[in-house]
Amino acid sequence: MAEFTSVCRRKSLLTDDALDRWLVFLGTCPSVPVDEIYVRAGLDFARRYRINYYDAALLAAAERLGAPIFYTEDLNHNQVYGSVRAVNPFV
Repeated sequence: MAEFTSVCRRKSLLTDDALDRWLVFLGTCPSVPVDEIYVRAGLDFARRYRINYYDAALLAAAERLGAPIFYTEDLNHNQVYGSVRAVNPFV
């Protein structure tokens, strides 16, 4: 949710009201707590794929939740990281 909010605000993609509605919706979706397992998995992804830790941690969270797709503009479109495929929704 933090990444989504950051990108939407940085690129002025949504009105404040629309962003608020999206955050309410996203708040109903499963999430991963920031714990040692999450941090270590993110670090492993960062090392394995030579990407920055923040992106790797988000991929690790997606994998932990069993999500097959991770929507991001920061990674290679359609590349598979572990069991998760990165998709750029702005392409």
